[in-house]
Amino acid sequence: MERRLSAILAADVVGYSALMEQDEAGTFDRLRAHRKELFEPEIEKHHGRVFKLTGDGLFAEFGSVVDAVECAVSLQRGLVERNADLAEDKRIDVRIGINLGEVIVEGDDRFGEGVNIAARLEQLADSGSICVSGKVVKEVEKKLSFGFEPMGEQKVKNTRGPIPVFKVRLEGIPRRTAARSREAPKWMWPVALALVAIAAISWFTFNRMNPPSTPPVAGTFPSIAVLPFEDLSPNKSLGYLGDGVAEDIITMLSRFPDLKVVSRTSSFTYKGKAVDVRQIGQELAVGYVLEGSVRKEGDKARIAAQLIDTTSGEHVWAERFDKTGADPWALQDEVTSNIVGFLVGEKGTIRQADYRRAWGKDTTALEEYDYYLRGHEQLMTFTKDGTERSGEIWREGLSKFPGSPLLMVKLGWYHNNRAANFFSDNPPSDFCQAAVLARQVLASEHLSPQVARLAHWLMSWSSLQEKKSDGAVAEAEKAKALAPYDTFMLSDLSIILTQAGQTQKASEWLDTAVVRDPELGWFSNLGRGLVFLALGQYERAVEPLRQPDFLDAPLLLAIAHVRLGQLADGRAQVAKMLRANPTITQASWRQGYSFRDQALLDGFVADLAKAGLPER
Repeated sequence: MERRLSAILAADVVGYSALMEQDEAGTFDRLRAHRKELFEPEIEKHHGRVFKLTGDGLFAEFGSVVDAVECAVSLQRGLVERNADLAEDKRIDVRIGINLGEVIVEGDDRFGEGVNIAARLEQLADSGSICVSGKVVKEVEKKLSFGFEPMGEQKVKNTRGPIPVFKVRLEGIPRRTAARSREAPKWMWPVALALVAIAAISWFTFNRMNPPSTPPVAGTFPSIAVLPFEDLSPNKSLGYLGDGVAEDIITMLSRFPDLKVVSRTSSFTYKGKAVDVRQIGQELAVGYVLEGSVRKEGDKARIAAQLIDTTSGEHVWAERFDKTGADPWALQDEVTSNIVGFLVGEKGTIRQADYRRAWGKDTTALEEYDYYLRGHEQLMTFTKDGTERSGEIWREGLSKFPGSPLLMVKLGWYHNNRAANFFSDNPPSDFCQAAVLARQVLASEHLSPQVARLAHWLMSWSSLQEKKSDGAVAEAEKAKALAPYDTFMLSDLSIILTQAGQTQKASEWLDTAVVRDPELGWFSNLGRGLVFLALGQYERAVEPLRQPDFLDAPLLLAIAHVRLGQLADGRAQVAKMLRANPTITQASWRQGYSFRDQALLDGFVADLAKAGLPER
């Protein structure tokens, strides 16, 4: 369990429930605007990171307590400026608490007393004010230009004793000047307008002379535009929700390195316009358009979404989501997560559509990305023949595109999966080749995020095989940071985390994967069963390991049965495995795993021996 000292900022809206009751849509829109235009930019500018959003608030972590306090002051001053021209009942006021303390790091989230005290300090703060702990004052009082007003020692919930609390003196602090310092001199405006006019004329002339062609998909990563979701409610009161869902999808899809997403500014120009998606595809140079609608009756909302191929105009995927709830943010987050899960990742709809397009091309016209797609689809069959075919495709691709980092890293995956999935005659050699290719790719300059993700993911497996458990976990974290919503990758990385002794983290990543993509159970159950085996929870391991019927799931299930004294069931599972792969032995199975706890692996191999798996 990782712990570290951090400055935690907690903020929430004063009187949020009353504001929502008076004007739900307006409050939601203003709160979203404050978050996007003030809070997130200021927190990022002060080197902080939001790690948790609540219905009307957030928690952020800072490495510097000075940055945290300065950020809080900027936020309160910014809200004063934004509220200046609004009626009293339209203003959004916030209270903020800051604490310096030890936090527990679990993935992207933070827990512990450091976070709890920040939340309690926020509750002690008045509207528009900032409360901080004595530890914060001790660190910053000689480093900042403003003072602190003592509020005495306060007993707060779930702490060992009273803590000294101070209120930041905001009076007399000048309003934010950073924005004004960036304003252009008045004489520059005519020049800027002239330049814009020249650029616009040039763009128009160029496009008239060179009309955009159908956006290329082969040879590059998929591209998508997300349109505002249409409001189909009877009183047209859900415009904010339709825009919000689309905006959040854009934000989440932008985190995927193998997908190009058009900005909100460009895609929202089509709001309310009846435009053929093929025209949108040409104008925005995208291969796909995601559009949808929202409808609400009482606390029930229906959100429909459809993905359209802009080349053919055909629907690639469509889904309807029926949700109940009064909290629009919670509803929006859940629906957005589901849509993103369906669209992207190793088994996502966009990837599947690209597979079909790649296989429809003549081999003489294949480009680098098409070789990647063809081989990847074969690799994902999890069969020996499919795995060997993927290697042939990527070697052929490298003969035409020598030194391609994308094809090199995929060839590395061929070697890794050949060994890890028990298809190799020489597993150590294949694992070694995978590590060599991963290191070659990571040593390259100017890697795309997609290739970097695949390389760190592969390097995580290679580090595990090299008995570098900590390195394997570090590489897994790097891969996750590049695509935090790739549910297939999270499920696969959980297997690495379990072997590295990080069963808690493995469970959390599996939980995230299953929530975002319930259809992934066929794969995530393998990781879940392995977690339970490692924890000695054999009864709990049986059910998830019954479901996947591929790779070595029967052997893992056999181990659970042997540990439960069900030897006949264990033998039946080993026999099933040998029918699927007659060459697998205790020795070859052992080479596919690299537990930090060697005794754990030794025990598992002994269980398989009892169940009848041949030694060699």
